[in-house]
Amino acid sequence: MSGQSRFEELEPLLERVSKPIQYVGGELNSQIKDWECGGPDTVRWALMYPDAYEIGLPNQGVMILYEVLNERGDALAERTYAVWPDLEALMREHEVPQLTVDGHRAVRDFDVFGLSFPTELNYTNMLTALDLAGIPLHADDRREDDPIVLIGGHASFNPEPVADFVDAVVIGDGEEAVIAITDILRDWKTQGRPGGRHELLLRLARTGGVYVPAFYTVDFDDAGFVAGIGVRDDLVAAGVPQTVSKHTVMDLDAWPYPKQPLVPLAESVHERMSVEIFRGCTRGCRFCQAGMITRPVRERSITGIGEMVERGLAATGYEEVGLLSLSSADHSEIAQITKGLADRYEGTQTGLSLPSTRVDAFNIDLANELTRNGRRSGLTFAPEGGSERIRRVINKMVSEEDLIRTVAAAYEAGWRQVKLYFMCGLPTETDEDVLQIADLAKRVIETGRQISGRRDIRCTVSIGGFVPKPHTPFQWAAQLSAAGTDDRLRKLREAIRSDRGYGSAIGFRYHDGQPGIVEGLLSRGDRRVGRVIEAVWRDGGRFDGWSEHFSYERWMRCAESALAGTGVDVDWYTTRERAEDEILPWDHLDSGLDKAWLWDDWQDALDAREQDDCRWTPCFDCGVCPQLGTQIEIGPTGKTLLPLTVLGSGREEMLEAVSE
Repeated sequence: MSGQSRFEELEPLLERVSKPIQYVGGELNSQIKDWECGGPDTVRWALMYPDAYEIGLPNQGVMILYEVLNERGDALAERTYAVWPDLEALMREHEVPQLTVDGHRAVRDFDVFGLSFPTELNYTNMLTALDLAGIPLHADDRREDDPIVLIGGHASFNPEPVADFVDAVVIGDGEEAVIAITDILRDWKTQGRPGGRHELLLRLARTGGVYVPAFYTVDFDDAGFVAGIGVRDDLVAAGVPQTVSKHTVMDLDAWPYPKQPLVPLAESVHERMSVEIFRGCTRGCRFCQAGMITRPVRERSITGIGEMVERGLAATGYEEVGLLSLSSADHSEIAQITKGLADRYEGTQTGLSLPSTRVDAFNIDLANELTRNGRRSGLTFAPEGGSERIRRVINKMVSEEDLIRTVAAAYEAGWRQVKLYFMCGLPTETDEDVLQIADLAKRVIETGRQISGRRDIRCTVSIGGFVPKPHTPFQWAAQLSAAGTDDRLRKLREAIRSDRGYGSAIGFRYHDGQPGIVEGLLSRGDRRVGRVIEAVWRDGGRFDGWSEHFSYERWMRCAESALAGTGVDVDWYTTRERAEDEILPWDHLDSGLDKAWLWDDWQDALDAREQDDCRWTPCFDCGVCPQLGTQIEIGPTGKTLLPLTVLGSGREEMLEAVSE
């Protein structure tokens, strides 16, 4: 029967796999609702983060949607994650389908199978889940009783490589979108499912905020370029829009989720309670897809943040609070927020952290508030580019002197370790730009030694490969080849190690160029890349975001075979620069950014011209605010976190009373 627990089938397999606890469920604040909680027309969602449990459970996006949906009386949501290959083999052998971790119900029993993609390297995990669930891989082959396969997340801003596998796509914020989709699905079920699966998808598409790939055609010319993207002729009169717009939640205080954060049973990548303090970014870093597609900036109020922290700590028992955003120190009231929280939780075990801090937004007063309870780890900054010139190209307006001044203040205040994050393969980059990373790291060490008078100063240099992303000014850029990336990283490593005075004090971590090429293929690919993904999956591709499972040779071999006869290859998708008039595979998906503005910013990048932050300067007409009917929402509000009770002092008074 639909909705029945299948745990008795799964349980005997768990003693034979690694980390069986990740499949058991029962986490603090998890929910299992009655299958018929809203009557026969209950709308049921299976939500998946298509990676391992330890990566997926802390994900804020899935956690928020899980709670938003379960607050409805006529809906329920359960979670599922990618299963490791050891359990996958046993599930196939014993015919156990993909199950949720909450009620251990079969994913195929749900109305919607919703997946959130933060990165394209999770695509093969989706195919594994579909196949294990008994859902046909291709949308065209799905039956009336199969779930609607719907995807979201940052990678969904170009869903074309997986267009054959998904029924629907949501781009942008999910909170209001899942509510609207649930309403449509409930009404369709209540009415007796008129028109079947096709009618349901048509109703979703007509909203203008849900992309149904099967309703659009993509034509290619003889040279392999996209010649046109448009609504199918038979659906134009049905109201399917030519472009699909992203969803934007404007009032974050109206969506204070998660209210009851999930606490994992097994170890996860983030052992903390997190609060998103604002959404969006206008810094304008040209490589940063997240900053571009989440515009405009929308701040959560200082009182809203305080209430979420208070409620979340009470619900979880965590001892660390992460204040999340793309650049958390840019919140207009960050000083008041950190001081208010530090005051409130002084004397407790509660620590605060800003996972994302810019050099030019950091100050020691802020850092001292974050470490008032005695927790002091290393500081992480992201100059991104090694030279002043390349930082102008990417619009990372941080000078070398800014960085040195900041680390000097940190070392003077007692820090001993700094981590610096850079990228390799940026547009117009030369070997010299990359080698200047070594010089910068040496200056950081030298500054620390001079300021502190100590020799135990450390600096870790972490390098990631640049991958051009859709809806950014660099969407036209050529990607550096894997061999080119590896060659530059080798020269940088030699430059760091060659200086005995500094080499031992500088840690060096990097990712080789091969995974970046595959990510580049998937991030800017079109529908033809879907056959590559399927070929890799059928060849055993799983967990491509994990180095121990990733196989570059497999991807290149499968791409050569799958793209044979198309006139295009991996280099065509990755190392080729695009022209201004080229139709891009995602042009029919509206992120709010004007394509002409992105092109102009790309030209500014090539000329190494910087662009100011539009929060504090006149509008640059990127298109987001007028096109989406939104506006930048920032403080200051003039409010404070207090008079919330200061827990530390309250605890001391209580202890005094007990002792008396």
